[in-house]
Amino acid sequence: MELKRVVVTGLGALTPIGNTVPEYWNSLINGVSGAAPITHFDATKFKTQFACEVKNFDPEHFMDRKDARKLDPFVHYALASTDEAVKDANLDFENLDTNRIGVIWGSGIGGLKTFMDEVAAFTNGDGTPRFNPFFIPKMILDIAPGHISIKYGLRGPNFSTVSACASSTNALIDAFNYVRLGKANIIISGGSEAIIYEAGMGGFNAMHALSTRNDDPKTASRPFDKDRDGFVAGEGSATLILEELEHAKARGAKIYAELVGGGMSADANHITAPHPEGLGAKLVMTSALSDAGLTTADIDYINVHGTSTPLGDISETKAIKSLFGEDAYRLNISSTKSMTGHLLGAAGAVEAVASVLAVQNDIIPPTINHFTDDPEIDPKLNLTFNKAQKREVRAALSNTFGFGGHNASVIFKKYQA
Repeated sequence: MELKRVVVTGLGALTPIGNTVPEYWNSLINGVSGAAPITHFDATKFKTQFACEVKNFDPEHFMDRKDARKLDPFVHYALASTDEAVKDANLDFENLDTNRIGVIWGSGIGGLKTFMDEVAAFTNGDGTPRFNPFFIPKMILDIAPGHISIKYGLRGPNFSTVSACASSTNALIDAFNYVRLGKANIIISGGSEAIIYEAGMGGFNAMHALSTRNDDPKTASRPFDKDRDGFVAGEGSATLILEELEHAKARGAKIYAELVGGGMSADANHITAPHPEGLGAKLVMTSALSDAGLTTADIDYINVHGTSTPLGDISETKAIKSLFGEDAYRLNISSTKSMTGHLLGAAGAVEAVASVLAVQNDIIPPTINHFTDDPEIDPKLNLTFNKAQKREVRAALSNTFGFGGHNASVIFKKYQA
């Protein structure tokens, strides 16, 4: 069968460096860090006392107070970024076939705050089971696409993907496949995460995964820097409207870029550590290129996973060099996690928005906080340190890798009729 073409017709973002897409993009290209001392709880006894939190966010701008109380923050975030994306795409659901519009959403952890609060209340009580009747529907990961579908009356495919930090990239790939196979006209896809609470920070601290640079949070996320000491936790959400090309043209939609390929692989190596030679990363990028019908010469930008961990950054650059060969030195590479922190299951969607905008605007957002070269990372690679760079971006590849060895990559290219 002939596969349909899939385009991006709307974007939404709620991030630690901007609560809308224009704010987010402006902060990206200006190298703004979203890291600051934690405000969601008293973190003075924690090894890591800072994170990249969403700032000045009020869920009641998107729902009434009664409804907001029934939802976990990760769903608040999902509804907020989707509100922006739906408006951006100018979707008039009264005049569209809502049976052919779906929602596929990713989250790595889901309603962590809800789970933590309910268990704490029971543990600190007298043993009588007094659980909130909304406990389960607030917590489960699939409730985010459920609420999006209910809000807009969308009856197409509706589910969640979970693959740790690759979750929302997997959601985008599933959405892409449903549209190009003709099973939906539009899929609203993305991801959200809200883990900057005691259990989330304590859990990642116990793994020694987080930076502990409490004296200088804004420079703590240092992808590819010799002195990187772990990732900085982030939170937020991003939404992409993926639409079949002819459907988009028929309603006069604006088109940001075309989604042309996706790849998935497993490291099959370790529950948290990447393969030391980046074999899974190389495989997933190879798969995405094959799916898109592109070669390494067609890619101008890679938005890397680049978490600022000692092992991960080295492994990913090895994978890029192994796959791209001499083309690796022609690329721009950057880690926007240096600014947003690591949004875990939402990272793929947030970074997909950055990749789409890089393609649209021919600007590469930087990898900030680079101070000292790492002798184990090839200095000839253009890692776009500290300052955005202008160049033609014909196509951008976005990588995400998750605990468990889950890898997912997507490729966006300039739309051509």
